[in-house]
Amino acid sequence: MWTNPDGLSWIEALTDESKVGRHVCLTPTWSETAWFADYVLPMGHASERHDLMSQETHAARWIGFRQPVLRMALEKQGKKFNFTYEAHREAGLGEVWEEDEFWIELSWRVDPDGSMGIRRYFESPYRPGEKIRIDEYYRWIFENSVPGLPQAAANEGLTPLDYMRKYGAFLVENNVYELHRKVLKPEELQGSTVDPVTHVVKKNGASIGIQIDGNPVAGFPTPSCKLEFYSKTLKDWHWPEHSIPGYIKSHVHRDNIDAAKGEMLLLPTFRLPTLIHTRSGNAKWLYEISHKNPVWMHHEDAERLGVVTGDLVRVQTAIGYFIDRVWATEGMRPGVIACSHHLGRWRLKEDFGGERWSTALVDLKQTEPGKWMMRTIHGIQPFDSDDPDSSRIHWEDAGVHQNLTFPVQPDPISGQHCWHQKVTVSRARTEDRYGDVFVDTDRAHEEYRRWLQMSRAAPGPGNLRRPLWMIRVYRPAAEAFYLPVK
Repeated sequence: MWTNPDGLSWIEALTDESKVGRHVCLTPTWSETAWFADYVLPMGHASERHDLMSQETHAARWIGFRQPVLRMALEKQGKKFNFTYEAHREAGLGEVWEEDEFWIELSWRVDPDGSMGIRRYFESPYRPGEKIRIDEYYRWIFENSVPGLPQAAANEGLTPLDYMRKYGAFLVENNVYELHRKVLKPEELQGSTVDPVTHVVKKNGASIGIQIDGNPVAGFPTPSCKLEFYSKTLKDWHWPEHSIPGYIKSHVHRDNIDAAKGEMLLLPTFRLPTLIHTRSGNAKWLYEISHKNPVWMHHEDAERLGVVTGDLVRVQTAIGYFIDRVWATEGMRPGVIACSHHLGRWRLKEDFGGERWSTALVDLKQTEPGKWMMRTIHGIQPFDSDDPDSSRIHWEDAGVHQNLTFPVQPDPISGQHCWHQKVTVSRARTEDRYGDVFVDTDRAHEEYRRWLQMSRAAPGPGNLRRPLWMIRVYRPAAEAFYLPVK
């Protein structure tokens, strides 16, 4: 609710039982979203759960294995647990679950006899008909899904799971370059055909590679298996004018901004190097360094508006406005303003509803149907806790929650949200206060529908709802790509 645009529409939905009958928030921390939940279930952070990860750190394929530190430490002392939350309870943290175990347990509660077809996906591959355990879940992955890991573990006299518990990471392949030149293996080519014109290698109707000088190679992940200058996909999906690369004027192109009316481009997505997305609230030293997100503005624009650093301005979006302070700087281009991410966290009660290192206490009310107003009661203040540093807080600013005022702007082609905002900037009015946020959710819905009208509706070829060849992290069944035939 805090991160997404148009968060007040989320609040309207979450507080309307005809739309959301029961809201359960699985979260490691208190948040604005959790405040509007019926149940808040504490979930473990990275060091409190099992998890897999890999990142683009270098030209290699590798996998990392996170483990719940307290559970592992207690088990090394000879204690045994069926669930990670039992170890956390033993260590005094309370019943903090890890999500893998939660979904396994919930699935068995929902489908206890397997008649709904859900439970079978959460049964042990080693003990047929029994509930899968967390160590079995990762044991199966490491034995069957990580090339080279079983052999590396065997070389050390370990099982793949024990290997990953010991080392925490495994290098699958190093120096990964030029994957498009990878020669297809005979087993991959079995049952395939080669188009005599395009030389694309197809199997079961899908492109798996291309013949180059008679050699079948993987190519690129496109329908032609080549780097495409001309995209038949865009033509087939009703965007022929973009089937070859060109310049597309966005909604915040200078031609679409009327400077005479005070319109400007707001960049709301830039990040500070001292904070981590929206997840730094408990990091007291980082918040001591960075706890405000002023509107960065070029001196020429500041002079035109008659403001200087520290003055308040009203930033009007398509659905509302927020009030923030100016920071005049030569670091911005004239006509463009910026307001950093991370900040503007808030809570609705003095003593709970959000950690107090980074949240302001606010008053949030619906002044009339669809009209919402938020006003800061007070910013960050010293407070008593087990940490003596909480009484030493010397800053008050918590920043401004700008995302609430952004409409949902789905890109007409990809559907992804367009974060950049066309705004009107003016000096704050007499009634405005720092941190004020106003949103008209009726206007937000109208703006969303306006953006939808810019799209070009499916179906594509063969009644598809989206191209079959596009990569997805977890690919649905092929039939899910097709619209139902009426």
